[in-house]
Amino acid sequence: MKKYFLIVFILTSSVLFYSCKDAITGSAAANVPPNTRLFLYPDSDISKQPSRLKVHWWGDDPDGLIVGYYFSWDGANWSFTSKNDSLFALQIGANDTSYIFRVAAADNGGNFSYDAQIIRGGINFGPEPFIDANGNGVYDAGEKYYDIGLVDPTPAELKFPIKNSPPVLDLDSVTVIPAQSFPVITLKWNASDADGDASISAIRIVLNDTSASSSIVNLGGGTRLVTLRANNFASATTSADILIDGAEFNIFPQKLNGLKLDDFNKVYIQAEDISGARTPWIEIPGAGKTWFVRKPKGNFLIVDDYATNDAAADFYTQKFNSLRSGALNGKYDILQISGTKPPLFNYDFLLTLKLYKTVFWYTDFNPSLTIATGNVNRYLDAGGKIMFSMQFPRTPIPDILTLKEFLPVDSL
Repeated sequence: MKKYFLIVFILTSSVLFYSCKDAITGSAAANVPPNTRLFLYPDSDISKQPSRLKVHWWGDDPDGLIVGYYFSWDGANWSFTSKNDSLFALQIGANDTSYIFRVAAADNGGNFSYDAQIIRGGINFGPEPFIDANGNGVYDAGEKYYDIGLVDPTPAELKFPIKNSPPVLDLDSVTVIPAQSFPVITLKWNASDADGDASISAIRIVLNDTSASSSIVNLGGGTRLVTLRANNFASATTSADILIDGAEFNIFPQKLNGLKLDDFNKVYIQAEDISGARTPWIEIPGAGKTWFVRKPKGNFLIVDDYATNDAAADFYTQKFNSLRSGALNGKYDILQISGTKPPLFNYDFLLTLKLYKTVFWYTDFNPSLTIATGNVNRYLDAGGKIMFSMQFPRTPIPDILTLKEFLPVDSL
């Protein structure tokens, strides 16, 4: 029995020994390029998409690993990513625009050295991507890089018809249009676009008649606040300066025509994007509301800062009407500012003062000191003259430093 096992063992060992001496024949299998797929893969064009969209893709390699992907929107310029998706903002240039997205997977069958140029299938993908650890913009020895092997020679592609999303425009809640005012008004609105606010190319503004195309002014697409100011009152209809952001140093070169004095007016605003899509016109003030623009009667303005309910207004009116045998009667205006001020009041107040050469400002025991502090000296610097009849409460005593901002006083 032992002899039998010994013979079997010798025969088996001989076979194994003989087999180990056989040489490996044939050649090593060549590296096989990876395949790439997109998340959406319909038989035909997909339905129109918003111009900001997220695209997904994946790849597989039968004999290796995927290290990343090259993608392109024009077939000529390629970018690398190690991710399987990305959010793209596609610029629109017309109402109907189509883009072809291409993506190709790259495998790990590289040459174990950094290559300054990757050319596969006649496409120059540029240098191998790397992690720029020192931020100098070039590859340095020791920095991590993606050792690109083969790239999918037939990139996955998909045509995206892009739908332009029109802009959205609405009046900001801080814009309060009074029933009547002098020819100075500040307007603020909000504008946005799903395709990116930068795609808003113009804010269109016109007075009273949207069909008067020659009167429409195209402001910059980023404009969100303007002050309209007229200062020529020779005729019943005049033009208004457009102060961007309410600033006198930033006046738009084109005037807004068609402002009617001593009459009712409407302002219309519209946003337009780079494709030509426009919002509906916003009417200011809205339906059922009116805005009457008063023409200044002369060069003298009375500022009524008197909230107490007594006969002060009648007193000052009688006094000024009787001065110099009635020389001022019917030649001055009254601006009432006591009480709560609208949010954009500060934009309009100084410009309204500047419509006049002389101002008389009277108050009760609660004067609008903040308004005076911020505007009186600026009015004087512009050449205006101002007189005050101002009362102060005994307690608390106003801050003398605040008063010195606009009054020549040393103490109270």
